[in-house]
Amino acid sequence: MKRSPIVIGSTAFGTAAVLGFHAHPAAVPVATASTSTKTTTTTTPETTTTPSTPSTGSTGSSGSGTALGDAANTRYGVAQVRVTVSGGRITKVEAVQLQNGDPKSSEISAYAEPILQQSVLSKQTAAVDTVSGATYTSLSYEASLQAALDKLGFKSADGSTASTDTSQLQ
Repeated sequence: MKRSPIVIGSTAFGTAAVLGFHAHPAAVPVATASTSTKTTTTTTPETTTTPSTPSTGSTGSSGSGTALGDAANTRYGVAQVRVTVSGGRITKVEAVQLQNGDPKSSEISAYAEPILQQSVLSKQTAAVDTVSGATYTSLSYEASLQAALDKLGFKSADGSTASTDTSQLQ
């Protein structure tokens, strides 16, 4: 009998503690609505180019225009990138389609895409670092981008190119 108040009090305290627990949301970037609008399907390749002209200085050589890269297939979906080059510089990179076959792939793509875009614009090449945790997205993004740059005849100032071989991603 002497132990029953202790047991009952401990049980009540434990139950109150469990019921009062509030979990915090995960600190992981979440896909936004604007990202889902970027994942459209485009089947017709488009290329608008002007003849290649070498530029002077530290920028690469290229024609000017916009080109749609080849669709790069992976086991998680397809990536396809559109690039705009003007004055021998990459001025715009847009993911037309990224891996979105399941919620996790969509989340990873939404996280990696702005990082890859910023890297390409700052380094002026498709050969950028792979985003940690987004290997398939990064490699397929780079392959599609390199294909688009090749269509435009763009050469980076340092001569670097990204691999367009995505066979290891299947």
